[in-house]
Amino acid sequence: MSEFSHLDKAGKATMVDVSAKTITHRTATARSIVYLPDEVLTQLVGGDLQTKKGAVFQTAIIAGIMAAKKTGDLIPLCHPLGLDNCRIDIRLNEQQEVVIDCTATITAKTGIEMEALVGASIAALTIYDMCKALSHDIVIKETKLIAKTGGKRDFKRA
Repeated sequence: MSEFSHLDKAGKATMVDVSAKTITHRTATARSIVYLPDEVLTQLVGGDLQTKKGAVFQTAIIAGIMAAKKTGDLIPLCHPLGLDNCRIDIRLNEQQEVVIDCTATITAKTGIEMEALVGASIAALTIYDMCKALSHDIVIKETKLIAKTGGKRDFKRA
C-alpha cells in the first residue's frame, strides 16, 4: 500500500526531501471545465467574452499563468518552482462548456502537476469572477489532471 509522501515517520506534515532525486524534464496538463448559462454565453463575441472588466478568457489566461508560478506560495508543502513554461488554452466544447487546459513544464527534481492544476483552477475562478454580474448559475464542474511526464511514473487519463 502506498504511503502519503507529505507525512514523516511520526505522522507529522513535512515537505518531501527531493535532494537525492534526479533532474528530469517534466510536463503536466490539467483541465478545468466551466458551465456558463445562456445569459453569459450570449455575450460571446469573436471567441471571447467582453465585459467592463475586459476580455474574460484573455484575463483568465494571464491569471492562470500567474497562479501557476505562485503554487509554492499557495499550497503549503509544494516546493517553490521556477517554471520553464506555462500555457493555458481556453475553448468551448460541444456542450458549450468552457474547457481550460493548463500545461506546465520544468526541468527539475520535482513538480509540475500541482502548478498545472492551480493554473487551470485559477483561470476557471477568474472566468467566474468576471462573469458573475451576468449570472450566479456559473458552475466550475471539475478540475483534473489529464497527463504528466517525468518523475517516478508517467500518467495519461484515458
